[in-house]
Amino acid sequence: AEANAEEDKKRRESVDARNQADALVHGAEKSLTELGDKAPPEVKQATEDAIADLKQAIKDDDSEAITTKTQALSQQLMKLGEIAYKEGQAGDAGENKGEANADAGDDENVTDANYTEVDGDKGSDKKSASS
Repeated sequence: AEANAEEDKKRRESVDARNQADALVHGAEKSLTELGDKAPPEVKQATEDAIADLKQAIKDDDSEAITTKTQALSQQLMKLGEIAYKEGQAGDAGENKGEANADAGDDENVTDANYTEVDGDKGSDKKSASS
């Protein structure tokens, strides 16, 4: 039973590594698709190579290679993530600047409103005006 337990443990670790690798490959392919041409060609190519290497390790069912290639692809995805983050910041800065300029013209349309505040305990009304 102990011999089988050790074998089961190794097999479970292998299956877990393979599942993690499959998920990473899927995420990496999705990231490449979403980033598109925004990624520098050399980073994009290195990521595609890392994906292909990991897929081959999965196909060969080599646990050590899967672990090594998973780490390599993770490193490439961090580089892609940095690029995506920088692109996002640059895009957000442009959008926020445009929104700020659009909001500046809206100040003329601000309307003051009167409202009635109801105090639930006393049942009395208080009239107020906002400024």
